[in-house]
Order: sequence, then C-alpha cells, then structure tokens
Amino acid sequence: MVMALSASLLAGGCTGEGAPASRPPAPSASASSSAPPRSESPSSVPPLPRVPSAPELPGWAHSVGFAADGSGFVLLAQCVEDEVTPANGFCRQHVAVLDRGAARWVLRTSPLPEVHGTVGVSAMITVLGPGRALIQEASERHPLRTWFTTDAGRSWRMGDLRAAGTADAIPEGAVLSTQCPGPAGAVVQECARPRLVVISPQDGKVRFLAREPRLGAHPAPAGEAEPDGSWWVSGTDPRSGGTALAVSRDAGRTWTVSRLPSPGADPAWGVAVSVGPDAVYAAERGEVPGVEPAKNPLRALHRSVDGGRTWTRVWVSGPQREPRTLMGVPVAGPGGRLVVHGERGTYAGADGGRTFRDAGPGMYHVTRGRLGYLRSAAIGCAYGISPDGVRWVTFRLACQD
Repeated sequence: MVMALSASLLAGGCTGEGAPASRPPAPSASASSSAPPRSESPSSVPPLPRVPSAPELPGWAHSVGFAADGSGFVLLAQCVEDEVTPANGFCRQHVAVLDRGAARWVLRTSPLPEVHGTVGVSAMITVLGPGRALIQEASERHPLRTWFTTDAGRSWRMGDLRAAGTADAIPEGAVLSTQCPGPAGAVVQECARPRLVVISPQDGKVRFLAREPRLGAHPAPAGEAEPDGSWWVSGTDPRSGGTALAVSRDAGRTWTVSRLPSPGADPAWGVAVSVGPDAVYAAERGEVPGVEPAKNPLRALHRSVDGGRTWTRVWVSGPQREPRTLMGVPVAGPGGRLVVHGERGTYAGADGGRTFRDAGPGMYHVTRGRLGYLRSAAIGCAYGISPDGVRWVTFRLACQD
C-alpha cells in the first residue's frame, strides 16, 4: 500500500544521484518581482510570508513543506561517500523546523535511521498543519512505516500507511493521495484501481475517501486544495477514455467531472491544475508527436473561466514552440499572467497562456501549498514562495554541501 504523495518532492540517494552537484550563489531571503496591477486594492493583496534563510543547516534539503501559519518542516540528508567502497558510505537524516513567527530554523529530533550509502534516501515529509507533520520512511526495510508529530518535531509517534477506515470528507489541513485497496505493500502504479485516501491532520492516519469522482482506473489527485478551497483530481473519462478532471468544492463530499479538449486521442500522463484570480489553468502532461522526448513533457494548456465546468485549449506544444516541458505546476497570476518553468528555462505570458516569451534560464520545480506557490531550484539551495504568482520571497536552506 505504498502511497503516491502528490505534494512531495523526492530526492536521490547518498551516492550523489539527484543531489546538487554544485551550489551556485543564490539570493538571500528577500521579496522580488513586480507589484500587482494597480486595480487591486491593498486589502486584496495577500501578504508575503516571512521565511528566514538557513544556509548552515547540515547536508542538503530534499523535502520542504509549510503550514498556513508560516511554520514549516524540512528533511535533510547529510551523506558521507566512500568512492572505493560505496557500501561504507552512509547518510544521517535530520529534521529542521521553523516555528510560527520564528527568526530561524532549528534542528529537532529525527526519528529516521541512518542509511547505508548504497540504499539512498527515500523519506518524505507531509505538513498537516501548524506543528503537525507525517514522515513516510519508505525505506527498503520499513516501506510502510510512518512518523507523526503534533508538537513541531519534539516527539514522534510511529505508525504505518495501511488505511484505517473511511473518511466522509477531507478535513482542514489534510492531504489527498492514492493507495491500493489490496494487500499491504502493493504499488499504486501497478494495482488495477487505486483509491483516493485522506491523510488526517488529527492522528496522521490514512483513510479511504468515502465518495470518489467518476473517473477511470487511475485517478491522480493534487495533494492539497487550491486557494479557493477546491480539490482537483485528474484521470480519464470512463466512457470515452479521454483526459478528464474532477473538482470538489465541498471537501470531497461531491464531485463534478469535465473533459479536457486534449490534442491527442491517448489520455494524458497527468494534469497539473492551478487556480488563478481570474481563471483556472490545466496543464496536460504527455508526449506530442514530432516533439523531442522529454522527462516532463507538456502536451497542452487549457483555460477555464467558469471554475472548470468548461475548458478552452489555449496552447499546444510543437517542435519549435516553448514551453515544451513543465516542472511541477504552472504559476497563475492576475490579468492573464502565466509562468511555466520547464527543463530548458522559464517562460512567461500575459494573455491567458496563448503566447509565451523567454523569461530566463535555470530549472525550477513548482508546487502549490498553503502559503502559495513553492519554487525550488533544481541545482543549488534556493527556494521561493509566492502567494499571488507575482511577488516572491526567496530563502536558502542547507547550502554547505
């Protein structure tokens, strides 16, 4: 019953795979980018969170998350390699916590064991509210073991990922994921029909969601709700087999399904949804004929101005068109502004996703969390948070390795 946590970032092992090869200079904690349009009143502009930098943290950061009050958690791996005998290498795993309103990150008790260099680091952390988080150990020896804290990492309670009943709705602070209903240890990608599960902020346990959207066999949920409170799940239309999206505006009690005007007959690899102030965007992942294969291919962009009931396809990837890839989710701002972070750089537009311009080099991965968009550099230790898709506060974590 290994879960696929949508909102988490995984990193490579202690052998160096996935770890930053170098640490280029990164900006210190600061606000950046342009101000919102003048038409917005000051009261409608969300405040920028205050996140201090902590470049002195040990090792490298590989799983970062925040609660709505600005507190946060990060997992760190401090690895020692032995090039002659790789099995002699090892990684110590740390947990750092940012308390609400605190001026600095602090190391707290880590329940995670030291791992051998040939095994690698596979743990991930899911923030479930102020002071609450769940660590999925995901180790070879304990693939289902979890650790749950309610006191900001001062103590941890051991558990596991096996579903413990059913949830009638998605509670505040919870995370949505998928799990196989079959025997323990079944891999989500291999079971016939995974089910939606809720990770509870009350006890850190996993429960099947009572009412699921009418989608095909492999639903793929966004881990957290969008700023308007909506929950999104991508999948296929059971009748046509085409790409479809489901949305719930009552915490998973009821769902509405709509089809996307996909450019291909085959269903998409997945869909990343981003709710902006004036439109909803759906980024369809998948390969396009005639386009160079990529690890994170972007097939099409769709836009909805009625909350996802109907969709207009505004962008289709092509051999000579960028963006052709997408790292995470698109960043939606006011006035039709849309930014796509791809494998070859960043691309920005101001007409609802119909056209884009090159907005600079660098590779970033973007997720959506309770403080807004969370951007992490593929190489280096730089992060950024934006509550509105326009203004960013930047910070650094674990820059010594």
